[in-house]
Amino acid sequence: MSAFEAIVLGLVQGLTEFLPISSSGHIRIVSAFFGWEDPGAAFTAVIQLGTMAAVLIYFRRDLWKIARAWLSELRLPYAKRSHEANLGWFIILGTIPIAIIGVALSSQIEEGARSLKLIGAALILFSLVMLWADRTATRERDIETLNVRDGMFIGVAQALALIPGVSRSGATISAGLVRGFDRAAAARYSFLLSVPAVVISGLFELRHIGEKGGASAGATAIATILAFVSGYAAIAWLLKYLTTHNLTIFIVYRIVLGVVVLGLVAAGAIS
Repeated sequence: MSAFEAIVLGLVQGLTEFLPISSSGHIRIVSAFFGWEDPGAAFTAVIQLGTMAAVLIYFRRDLWKIARAWLSELRLPYAKRSHEANLGWFIILGTIPIAIIGVALSSQIEEGARSLKLIGAALILFSLVMLWADRTATRERDIETLNVRDGMFIGVAQALALIPGVSRSGATISAGLVRGFDRAAAARYSFLLSVPAVVISGLFELRHIGEKGGASAGATAIATILAFVSGYAAIAWLLKYLTTHNLTIFIVYRIVLGVVVLGLVAAGAIS
């Protein structure tokens, strides 16, 4: 992988990780459009650590409050714990589904799930789920009302993001809307929930960086740094955008991109 490829893919990762349009799908699609080799699941997972650093810095106050409350109230029963302490438990519980499924299906994720046909189909089909969730949501709840059922439901939805083209943020934000949260609250919890899943995935795949046929350590480092910078900007923009807008622009984009990808694959233009 050249430095130019690393720069492009790092920017793509940062800009698409938090928008509900699938960062892993875009990494694969952009590589195919330029005729580059598939950078692989390991590269995609590791450069997500850059966007995760953006989450840690952007939400540093929230995460510090959650961690401190969780540790200090560890032995208290649910009813007596603060919202921040319970939020820590919900994030842990919500990470369990993606961790179990990710380990169980690791070989399929690294190989079969990289198919452009699958990515194109997932972009289109999950857009319909997002449309339904956005149109039927009551949007009456804020993050303060999050409970155990919400945490598990959104956690299961997050596991769908193991399929490139679905989008982790798209799945979790949609799940939050289904549970009655407003868009900004759903997005905020989506970002907080992403921390353990992305960190664990990135560290797990780190061992494959530099292997024959994959991206070099240098290229991965460049992409990770740029993913951090562009990811931080994407977080700030999306949270502001969702306070006054719905998901329509992302849904339309996903459908158009999915149709283009499937059309080009069928024509033999990309593979």
